Amino acid sequence: MVKLYSVVQSRFHPLLTPLYTEKGIEETVFTSTRKVMSQLKKQAPDYLVADFIYGYSNNYAGVNISNLDVMLMAMQRYAPDTKVIVLAQKDEIQYVDKLNDIITLHGVLQMPVTPAEMGKLL
Repeated sequence: MVKLYSVVQSRFHPLLTPLYTEKGIEETVFTSTRKVMSQLKKQAPDYLVADFIYGYSNNYAGVNISNLDVMLMAMQRYAPDTKVIVLAQKDEIQYVDKLNDIITLHGVLQMPVTPAEMGKLL
């Protein structure tokens, strides 16, 4: 069975469970990247769908650009073949490409995301 981890850290994250079910994908939902990293060590998913939150001069400024950097670095080691799909707000989507320096992204979608848009990436 195809496995997908959803990292929901935004109220804008779409509910795509019916799409995943229709495609025979087993979804596991996480609310923090730390919990995902712990699970990655046990089992790598086929897909990871995560909300992108740009670090405007906060804890992420400097070394890290977003909420996903540390998790993506862990994926280099524990889940290098996982296809990563990032969901971003319109005003932050310009920063997402920087994540490709850490791990190659499978896709980037601008919120709000429709099932049809996500379906094309699965």
